[in-house]
Amino acid sequence: MPKASEIKKNAAVEINGEAYIVRDIERSVPQGRAGGSLYRMRMYNVATNSKLDETYKDSDMLNLADLVRRAAVFSYSDGDEFVFMDSEDYSSYSLDRENIADELLFITDDTPGLYVVIVNDAPVALDLPATVELEIVETDPSIKGGSATARTKPARLSTGLTVQVPEHISTGDRIKVNVEERRFTGRAEAK
Repeated sequence: MPKASEIKKNAAVEINGEAYIVRDIERSVPQGRAGGSLYRMRMYNVATNSKLDETYKDSDMLNLADLVRRAAVFSYSDGDEFVFMDSEDYSSYSLDRENIADELLFITDDTPGLYVVIVNDAPVALDLPATVELEIVETDPSIKGGSATARTKPARLSTGLTVQVPEHISTGDRIKVNVEERRFTGRAEAK
């Protein structure tokens, strides 16, 4: 049983016999309180998709629900439904745009390290790698002699995500983006 402070986004927890997927976690440190942080978690019931907001102390223990992570690749989208194919047995998993809106900003046709999270035989979430490689489709022209540690500029990526990049990076470059922090971490290796 993990503590509330160890729970990550897209984890499956069990509350009163029901499985919930953690969609968002806010950490706060109240002033004047001896002790630790508070974790406000927004969770959705796997079966009914009903929302539940709960706040836990960092030392509160939570039960993990039984979940399976299956390696998958993005296959295609059909309206608001996104289909992912299992990398081992080629079965398909459909997820609603609403449930994976944040993750879609990091997914391309060839995103490696992608997992579909399955609870009670139903696909409920995506588990992304720590960093992904994306292409810059629009940014200001690069500045010759701009250093890697100097000023930054916004860059729009192929998925629609916008991140700050160093001035020497230009349109068409492939970069690495930290998924959790949504920030530039370096240039991608040339393929």
